Amino acid sequence: MARFGRFGEMMMKSAAKTVFIVGGSSGIGLEMAKQLAAKGSNVAIFARRKEALEAACAEISQAVKKRKSADQKVLSYVLDAADRDAAERQLNLAIADLGVPDLLINSAGGAVPQEFEKITADDFLRTLQVNIFTAWNPCQVLVPHMKRAGRGTIVNVSSVAGVVGTYGYTDYSLAKFGIIGFSEALRGELHPYGIQVHVVCPPDTQTPGFDNENLTKPPETVALSAGAKLMSAEAVARASLKQIGTKRFLIFANRESRGIDLARRLAPAVVRDQMDKIVAKSRSKNKSQAPKG
Repeated sequence: MARFGRFGEMMMKSAAKTVFIVGGSSGIGLEMAKQLAAKGSNVAIFARRKEALEAACAEISQAVKKRKSADQKVLSYVLDAADRDAAERQLNLAIADLGVPDLLINSAGGAVPQEFEKITADDFLRTLQVNIFTAWNPCQVLVPHMKRAGRGTIVNVSSVAGVVGTYGYTDYSLAKFGIIGFSEALRGELHPYGIQVHVVCPPDTQTPGFDNENLTKPPETVALSAGAKLMSAEAVARASLKQIGTKRFLIFANRESRGIDLARRLAPAVVRDQMDKIVAKSRSKNKSQAPKG
C-alpha cells in the first residue's frame, strides 16, 4: 500500500487503508465513503443521527459488496462533532477499532441562507458550530495521533462560497472562508510531520442540505446561482478524490469553480461588479412583480 498523500494521482488506484469521515451519512461525505470503500479502505463514518448512519452503512456495504474482503470494515459512530468532549470519545473509540486514520475528511456542514439582518445570534452560533467546530474538533483530537504515526492527510470541506462571498450567505461565507484560513495555517504546521492538508470547495451540489437551503434563499441568491451547473454529490466526490494527494491545496470539482476562483484572484472588482448587476436585476424584477396597493 502506497503511503497516502505522497503519490498524487495514485490516490484513486490505491486507496488509504483507513478513512474517517465526519459528516459521512449523506451528501458528499457519503459518496466519498462509498468510493473509498469500493477501493478497499476501512471506513468509519460519523454523524448525529443513528438512523442515518445505519442507512449510510448499508449503502456503503452495498457499494463494496462484490469486492469487500473478509477483514474490510465499515463502521459508524453517533457524533455531534461540534461537541468537543463527544469528539474525543467517539474518535478515540474509532482509533481503538480501526487504528489511526490515513485520511480524515471533515465534511459536516450546512447553511440557512438569509439576509444579514435576519440572522440572529443563535443562528450565527449554530452556523459556526456546524461548519467550523465540526472541522476543528476532529482535527484537534486526531492530529496528535497522526503526528506520532508520522503520516496522514486531512481534507476539510469548504465551499465556493468560501472563496467568493455571496449574497444571503454572510454567516456561511464567514465560516467557509474561515475553514480555508484554518486549513492553510494547519498545513504549514503539519507539513514538517509529513501530514498533508487539503480544502475541497464544492459548487452547488445536489444533496439534502442543498434542498434545505433552497427553502430560505432570498431571490437575489437564487438569481446569482441560476446559471451555475448543479453537480451530483457522486461527481463532486469523484473529482475531489482524484486530487487528494496532489500538490493542490484548494480542490475544485469542476472548471467553472476553478474559473470563479481564478477570476476572484485576478479581477476581483469585475467579479463583484457582475454580482452586483445580477442582484440589481433580480431586485428590479421582483419589485415590478410585487402586488400593488
